[in-house]
Amino acid sequence: MAIKKRVVFASLQMDKNQPNPQGKGLSTISGFLTTVNQQTLAPAKQIHQITDELFTSMFILHSSFKFKPVIGKSYWLYKSQNAFRLSLISPDEWKGNAFGRFIGRCELHQDITWSLELSQQAVNDSDFLQFIKNKKSELEHRIQQTEQLIDILPGYQQHLPFYQRAFTSALTSSLGISMHKSGIALVSQETARLEKH
Repeated sequence: MAIKKRVVFASLQMDKNQPNPQGKGLSTISGFLTTVNQQTLAPAKQIHQITDELFTSMFILHSSFKFKPVIGKSYWLYKSQNAFRLSLISPDEWKGNAFGRFIGRCELHQDITWSLELSQQAVNDSDFLQFIKNKKSELEHRIQQTEQLIDILPGYQQHLPFYQRAFTSALTSSLGISMHKSGIALVSQETARLEKH
């Protein structure tokens, strides 16, 4: 019996020269990113639109969620203590504050940007609005410091969970294409604003 266990165990050990011989996980990740990139329609956009979409999208992508968002579907953003959570469940579908305070309805668009329609409660919350204003000011400051607008895009975000990281990469690609189509990717914010007029 002990010999059989060793044989089974030996057959399950990973070959160090080929750590993932069946490619498990790789096809899922690359297939996911390929699908997202094929669905992405990235039109030309001006600097103010790119800034707004980047801010809103990254705000949502930094919330907690463990599902694959679908383009065109509504999701609901909640805040519990100091953490934000994106949910498949609307506030009308349950009683109480199971996920925390309702912030608003979110939607993923064809160009992999997100929109957020704030709830009336969030609109009336001066602390929340100040929090958003401070976060937006941080982004504006970063934009003003860059020589090329393309440098404001987030790129690879290792600290984020899988779907947030994957959609952040897709968002970076989409907004980068939009910037290039508008001719503003390789200029500063000031130049982009001047070229608009």
